[in-house]
Amino acid sequence: MSELPGTRLARVVLASNNAGKLREFDAMLGAAGIALIAQGELGVPEAEEPHVTFVENALAKARHAARLTGLPALADDSGLCVRALGGEPGVYSARFAQRAGGEKSDAANNAYLVERLRGQADRRGYYFCVLVLVRHADDPEPLIAEGRWHGEILDAPRGEHGFGYDPYFFLPDMNATAAQLEPAVKNSRSHRAIALAALLARLKEER
Repeated sequence: MSELPGTRLARVVLASNNAGKLREFDAMLGAAGIALIAQGELGVPEAEEPHVTFVENALAKARHAARLTGLPALADDSGLCVRALGGEPGVYSARFAQRAGGEKSDAANNAYLVERLRGQADRRGYYFCVLVLVRHADDPEPLIAEGRWHGEILDAPRGEHGFGYDPYFFLPDMNATAAQLEPAVKNSRSHRAIALAALLARLKEER
């Protein structure tokens, strides 16, 4: 089996086909010397995500990719949680509009989010990420880390970078949306960056 990051990494499969996530993980993990392979390059189909919690979905995706490749696997489940909506869209962030009868796209999701928040004074929300790394498909002790990135939801988009809800996710301390940040800046501050830093710290403890 391939070595794990933090020890003498050989290869880890990323259990995602999301192009935006792949770009972010490549940038962040490459700097740590981690060789990441997208599951699509190995012919792995996307796993089902039937669970109502981020951690259960991430674990299911990691085990799925590890089982089909024989490699250690890293998976994330992440999304936007909005206080005024009781934590929605949450685990359904990528399918928010679709679940209401719309299409599955960033544009539809953002339009539906703005519609749902019309008239709401509380615009607080946060991006949440859970990362799960399994050494093999039946790993009884997966490594789990999480990160939160707090902000507010705007009614109109700003910025050209990022993906998902980034153009509407405003960061008061930076006076910018996530989509207005240069990729390197976002990758150093985002929910995935926070979760990844925690995961890498856990891996160093295993040396």
